[in-house]
Amino acid sequence: MEVILRSDVDKIGHQGQVVKVAPGYARNFLLPKGLAVAATASNKKIVEQQRQSSLRKEAKVTADARELATMMSKVEITIHQKAGEEDQLFGSVTSQDIQEMLDKQGYKIDRKKIVLDHPIKTLGEHKVTLKLHKEVSLDIPVHVLKEESAA
Repeated sequence: MEVILRSDVDKIGHQGQVVKVAPGYARNFLLPKGLAVAATASNKKIVEQQRQSSLRKEAKVTADARELATMMSKVEITIHQKAGEEDQLFGSVTSQDIQEMLDKQGYKIDRKKIVLDHPIKTLGEHKVTLKLHKEVSLDIPVHVLKEESAA
């Protein structure tokens, strides 16, 4: 029996594929769980329209991410932190701190999109990657400066 998969099914295929499966497997598992639909001409048209729609939506999201990356290409972040004698920070700079500084500059970036292998614990300039989309990422400089004590 031929069915069109509505979602990825292990060892069978990916969403939108037309696959041939045993009639019992389709009737008892795939169709009742909504994982597939019968491969009729009308269902094939509907699935193709959904696929085209998702491709257009994905293209728009990618274009928006590229536009945001272009706008943010000149962004630099400066963070003042307390530091000890040998330029070692008391505490560290995390993705949350970087997100707050981006918010102050008017960029709403989710903290999960800030790629920081480990917290920044030293003064100086560091490169931080923003993964805006699976195809779009950009590096921004983060300057960590010593906070001047009011003495």
